[in-house]
Amino acid sequence: LMAGERRRRGGDGPRERPRERLRDRDPKLRQQQKPPRGSGRGRTALALTAAAAALALGLAAAVAEWNRWSEASRLVTPHPAPPAVPPGSTGPLASPTYFWGTYRPHVYFGMKTRSPRAVVTGLMWLQHGGSLRHTSEQNDGVSRYGWLMHDGENFGVQEIRDEGLLLRTEFVKQPGGDHGGDWSWRITAKMEGKGPAPLLSLFFYVATDGQGTLRPVLENGTRLAAVAGTAEELGDFTLTFLPPTGEGGEGHKYASYNFLAAGVPGLHRLTDLVRQSLRESSVFSPPGRPRRRFFGVSSTGGLPGEPLRGQLLLHQVTLEPPAVLEVTLESGSATGARRGRLAGSALSAALARHTAAFEQRFEDTFGLGARGVSLPQRRFAQAALSEMLGGIGFFHGRSLLRSERREEPVPGAESTLFTAVPSRSCFPRGFLWDEGFHLLLLGRWDPALARDILAHWLDLLNADGWIPREQILGDESRARVPPEFVLQHSETANPPTLLLALERLLPDAPLPYLRRLSPRLRAWFEWLNRTQAGPEPFTFRWRGRDADPERFLNPKTLSSGLDDYPRASHPSAQERHLDLRCWMALGARVLAALAERLGEPAAPYRDMATALSDNDSLDRLHWAPELGTFADFGNHSAAVALRWHRPAPVPGRPPPAPQLRREVREAPRLQFVGALGYVSLFPLLLQLLRADSPRLPALLGSMRNERQLWTPFGLRSLARDSPWYLRRNTEHDPPYWRGSVWVNINFLALRALRGYTQTAGPQRERAAELYRELRHNLVANVFRQYEASGFLWEHYRDSDGTGQGCHPFAGWSALVVLAMAEDY
Repeated sequence: LMAGERRRRGGDGPRERPRERLRDRDPKLRQQQKPPRGSGRGRTALALTAAAAALALGLAAAVAEWNRWSEASRLVTPHPAPPAVPPGSTGPLASPTYFWGTYRPHVYFGMKTRSPRAVVTGLMWLQHGGSLRHTSEQNDGVSRYGWLMHDGENFGVQEIRDEGLLLRTEFVKQPGGDHGGDWSWRITAKMEGKGPAPLLSLFFYVATDGQGTLRPVLENGTRLAAVAGTAEELGDFTLTFLPPTGEGGEGHKYASYNFLAAGVPGLHRLTDLVRQSLRESSVFSPPGRPRRRFFGVSSTGGLPGEPLRGQLLLHQVTLEPPAVLEVTLESGSATGARRGRLAGSALSAALARHTAAFEQRFEDTFGLGARGVSLPQRRFAQAALSEMLGGIGFFHGRSLLRSERREEPVPGAESTLFTAVPSRSCFPRGFLWDEGFHLLLLGRWDPALARDILAHWLDLLNADGWIPREQILGDESRARVPPEFVLQHSETANPPTLLLALERLLPDAPLPYLRRLSPRLRAWFEWLNRTQAGPEPFTFRWRGRDADPERFLNPKTLSSGLDDYPRASHPSAQERHLDLRCWMALGARVLAALAERLGEPAAPYRDMATALSDNDSLDRLHWAPELGTFADFGNHSAAVALRWHRPAPVPGRPPPAPQLRREVREAPRLQFVGALGYVSLFPLLLQLLRADSPRLPALLGSMRNERQLWTPFGLRSLARDSPWYLRRNTEHDPPYWRGSVWVNINFLALRALRGYTQTAGPQRERAAELYRELRHNLVANVFRQYEASGFLWEHYRDSDGTGQGCHPFAGWSALVVLAMAEDY
């Protein structure tokens, strides 16, 4: 580069001669400029040195840029191992039972196929004078809703209560043909209480998203009697909207009809499209009754100016409850095997058969009747399982990712995910650490279904072995997520709870299935071991803690799953996180068992599990004698508080609003973190402590101590005598894992206590007593809150057991079913 510059300027000579003449005249300069002995001409040496330095800098820059490009490339490159989900295995021929399903958990009622560009169907409703209902929202005023029965395959019954309206949605699938068979819906609408019934509009729709065509079939030019469609995965099909009948399915029911045919800019805009198509120009005029105006869809509405991706055909039925409406989908390839339309009395008979089969299967699986559980509690347990099964979704799209080395986010690889979701209203998408808990219950009900979901998660692995903790795939999912949570960071992990579920599935899983999973599980575990390593051997540290610690009383650790649980007050590379070490011990144990099952070398994983479970090592690295418990270690100060501060004014601008900022009254130092709570229990929760451990009595004592973790409703997440107990983390960030009762950790506690009860040791009787009390408290409170509110909740208030957070939350809160069955 330097030689080229010299040539461009015309060479060295003319520029150097004046300096050479001056040097020749001045002995001091001549001495200073004298080239070193043996180096040749000084000018050449200097030029070569500068050239080498520039080349080195250029190479370093090139290497740095290559590393950034390589990391970004690996970030979005799928892992090279063979897929865990065999290609084609989710299609209608390979998996007809699971091809169609209620795989749209974010809507109150809808169905789709396990296809990337699926044809979707759904229901909206409007009580005239009220709001249009479609997507399940946390605070939309719907008082109760949820699946009462759902088998995860062919059948489901849901009840929705909305301002005096009771909607019952039922579906049945019927196999046949090459495209997933037929299905039928029944919607029963009636008013609770007395008084005149308001006008009710039910909107049944079918929409495409990038592929497939729909053709309306009109009756009398006004009623959308059917939709004739075709799609790559469905072949030809017909969706028929039968006329409404009276309650019980008898007699004709007067109704007014509207229909809408429109282009769709994306499935996430369906509600907006319908809402903007409504006009108060339609008339409901039953014979001999007053005429009433209502809002009807009109093709003059729509969302102009947006590119279209598909079609929407919508059938609006307006009537006075009570009424029964049925919708059937018939596959063109099932015509020869069909014995008649699944409607009317045939649908009633099918629903009765499936109901009886579901109840029998539930009893055979969980045995609650044989255990003497009351009928109301059995109905509750059925609903908890069913709400989880009804919350399974199929998603397709790209995550938005960012690596540590690049500021700019990049779209990830195109992915599909079949997964249960934590909450239909708040979190209708996949969460990595939640899913392991979900699979504990799903694996008991339907092991094949659980194995399929687990394989889908492992196929999200990138070339480095990383799985993003939150899966936001597709426009419908992204529309429900606050922008600050969309981006997934490549250094952020999540507890490997999928291995917790695999441990239960392992004994009965087919060997070919386990061989497909094995390389991906190893890659994921190795990524965790490499990227979350702690400051010394056998320690681990969650990456990705909040980057602006002065905003928070205690910077959050979202990667741990325990969000605002108090860690070291000043995040640093010296931290040792107890829970992560315990998760890694569990992971090594499960991978050793997997290797042994496959006849592969298990020693490295077995040795790691032994080292991480070593009780002496746990004592040395995580036992805090001054606290009398296990703890995290890090750069920590307990003398912190949030105080109001007014930022300095800016000339010419309004006075800035005061802000809550953290004040540190005592400088942090490396020490154990005095936060007794769920993290302290992890050596017990994951059963790393020996039954004769001298630390076990202290942990059991903390669990039973009402000033610390014990409540009449379950174990609270943080001790009542902790300085962070129920403390807000910011002005707008209320306490989350700082005192509430969480079902998933209580389930792990019950599982562990049951294990210590069944193992010889000095604490056996005490563990048994704690187990009986804790199980009773947890189950009784979750059931009581369900009876009062109609929902499972995200967590429960430790003072009175009231449900808090998101609802319905039939993710890990549904583990109460396994606690009722004592199936751990």
